Amino acid sequence: MDLFESNSQKVMHLSAPLADRMRPGSLSDLVGQEHITARGSILHRAIEDDRVFSMLLWGPPGCGKTTLANIIAMVTKSEFVRISAVLSGVRDIRQIIDTAKEKRNLYKRRTILFVDEIHRFNKSQQDAFLFHVENGLITLVGATTENPSFEVNPALVSRCRVFVLKALDQDHILQILRRGLTDKNNGLGLDRQNFSSEALSHIAKVSDGDARIALTNLETAALHFGPKRVICATDIEAAVEKKSFLYDKAGEEHYNLISAFIKSLRGSDPDAAIYWLERMLAAGDDPYYMLRRMIRFATEDIGLADPGALTMALNAGESFRILGHPEGDGSLFQAAVYLATAPKSNAVYTAHKAVKQSVADRGYQPVPLHIRNAPTSLMTQMSYGKGYKYAHDYKDGYVPQSYLPSIMEDERFYFPTQRGYEKVVKQRLEGWLELKKNAGK
Repeated sequence: MDLFESNSQKVMHLSAPLADRMRPGSLSDLVGQEHITARGSILHRAIEDDRVFSMLLWGPPGCGKTTLANIIAMVTKSEFVRISAVLSGVRDIRQIIDTAKEKRNLYKRRTILFVDEIHRFNKSQQDAFLFHVENGLITLVGATTENPSFEVNPALVSRCRVFVLKALDQDHILQILRRGLTDKNNGLGLDRQNFSSEALSHIAKVSDGDARIALTNLETAALHFGPKRVICATDIEAAVEKKSFLYDKAGEEHYNLISAFIKSLRGSDPDAAIYWLERMLAAGDDPYYMLRRMIRFATEDIGLADPGALTMALNAGESFRILGHPEGDGSLFQAAVYLATAPKSNAVYTAHKAVKQSVADRGYQPVPLHIRNAPTSLMTQMSYGKGYKYAHDYKDGYVPQSYLPSIMEDERFYFPTQRGYEKVVKQRLEGWLELKKNAGK
């Protein structure tokens, strides 16, 4: 590298965003992720000894996945290639594979390939790595914000070690912010006094564990107000837009949030239920998706313990359809609170599963003759409807009589609980069963 090229790279580095300039160059400078990078850990030894193996780095945005890849690039003596799944295709992968073969044959050097956002590659693109990872031609380091179990081919996952990175906590973010604020070479080169501690704490809070967002917010505020005065928390609120909630409506976090919402309803915790509901609405999820889940919940987890639950959920949907955002949001929250505080029973849901299994096991049993209709004389001659007892002709509108196929006569599927309205149903049903039992004597 000549002097001109060296100076050019230095200028480019200094003009890069603060978040890029402040990337650590060694594991000792890395903030957070001590659970996988601590001295003596498998990952630490692999990087320090230049014996990196194929791995997947899974974690939220801004937690250090790309930084870890950069550290590997600086430490390793192997050929290091980086690509982004957003910008690359199968042709790029083939070219990398061809070059890797050449490096191995001519120079005995292995190739480490870093793929950022590897979950963006489709199945065929991911398959292109498989054989070459397996035979050791390339060592794959993939970074993903999505659960590899869902977004990366199982065969590729099985050939990589998965490291789970955590969102950085506020203390980690504050440490990174102070370094970015005062670093004379790569940071802003300002005094600690230029930002109040409350201002830095506010940046850390709204950055939601994302170091990249935190440093970008710090740089934005510094450029906006300049070094002339102390920047306070109120200034930060004015200069920095609040970060969007971590959310991907097509990814794992969507399912994490809806799972938390449903489990809060089932656990009869209205406060938690409306918290998760607001999280989904604030992130832009489809309100009708939540309404559909609440309607299902009303039948699956409440059932006859409170028959009004289904009505409430359906009415919330109709109310929201008429009012829309934001006036109709209250209907969703009212329904959520109602469902959370209603008595719970999954007896109908359990009965549904049991009867489905019975039909699958026993096949389609014939309808007993006495409960068949006989609209023709031939059917009457064949005993269709013979012996049927019309319930309304008997006391209390009930008469002991079998309605199941003969081989299933004593089988039961529905067992009501003692909760809510279902307690009344249970008492009524037990009375009928007792009458049926006595009639058989």
